[in-house]
Amino acid sequence: MSASPFRVALAVGAALGEGPVWSLAEQRLIFLDIDGNRLHRFDPASGGHESWALAENAGCIAPARDGGYIAGMRSGLWRLDAEGRQTVKLADNPADPAVSRFNDGRIDPAGRFVLGTIDEKKTGGIAALYRWDRRGLATLATGLMTANGTAFSPDGRTLYHSDTPRFVIWACDYDLATGAATGRRAFARLDPDAADKGRPDGAAVDADGCYWSSLWEGGRLHRYDPDGALMAAYPLPVRRPTMPCFGGPDLKTLFVTTARSPDGTGGDLYAMPVETPGLPSTPFDPDA
Repeated sequence: MSASPFRVALAVGAALGEGPVWSLAEQRLIFLDIDGNRLHRFDPASGGHESWALAENAGCIAPARDGGYIAGMRSGLWRLDAEGRQTVKLADNPADPAVSRFNDGRIDPAGRFVLGTIDEKKTGGIAALYRWDRRGLATLATGLMTANGTAFSPDGRTLYHSDTPRFVIWACDYDLATGAATGRRAFARLDPDAADKGRPDGAAVDADGCYWSSLWEGGRLHRYDPDGALMAAYPLPVRRPTMPCFGGPDLKTLFVTTARSPDGTGGDLYAMPVETPGLPSTPFDPDA
């Protein structure tokens, strides 16, 4: 493996680090350990780190406009307080929680939560992509194995998501007024026969509209231009990067959560400086 531009930002030792989001209000990075059932909050300026136990697996999380968080969890969609305690259940998991949980998600520019589920047995394609707003839970895409890589273009008119086990990243036309997703097409495909089996996990979009995808088992991040052409690959020193997130006061630090591999490596939070900043995160708006 070639030299990595990433450094360890926080030696957290997560089992399955995931879901990083930069809180503009707190100037903190919020992220999860799905298998460890923990919520983490990290201040890169001071090195301060706090974490709290969660009652169940959480796959994605976002700060809410009115305080606390919204999180996609095993049993359903929940509001959490600042220390991860479940306060209000917004929706049940549409699938069987014994074989499915909410996985990756992103707040759209209007304040809605777009998030997907995972088919943990990888046999039935029971996972789907959903949108949550004050009207309730609506289905955007079905027949998925693992809904992942949710992100939006800078103008909010393109919604990206991936299906990790199928090695594909999708793009859809997104209507910010209604939250409808239409015209799904393949944005990028990876080679399922590649030696490392690197496949698209979590993602983020920068201010130039480029899509950054973490390659699970591939040990690297891919940066794609807005047309889906691969621009660059950035290796990490571990095999299982899970999701990138732009943070820092200028949004020019790219943080990446990772998962522990069978050999015991991975699970820490990594970071590298970038020239193009990310997009500011939108807080969840319960009135959207």
